[in-house]
Amino acid sequence: MIQENRDHIENQIKEKIEKLEVEIVTLKDLTQPISPDSAIGRVSRMDAINNKSVNEAALRKKKSQLIALKETVKNLDDPNFGKCMKCGAEIPIGRIMIMPESKKCVRCASR
Repeated sequence: MIQENRDHIENQIKEKIEKLEVEIVTLKDLTQPISPDSAIGRVSRMDAINNKSVNEAALRKKKSQLIALKETVKNLDDPNFGKCMKCGAEIPIGRIMIMPESKKCVRCASR
């Protein structure tokens, strides 16, 4: 992979990391415990509890994506970066741009 592509990918990853960090802070606020003393109705309370669990799932996903992106930034200078860890083929630059944390080509990832 040429250095220009690596630099572009690194910039894109750093932007994604910044965006994820903001989203994580927002989701942490949305996953605060729901006080039983809140003056909301039973149905509204059930909705709030459901929304909380949906936000908790989103928070876990964002955190794991953040960890993967930070790991990818560390590995950008690795000579094997951009190669499928399963078959060794070059991962298309389009896939890397969309999902820089992906370590497999589309074919191997779909298996």
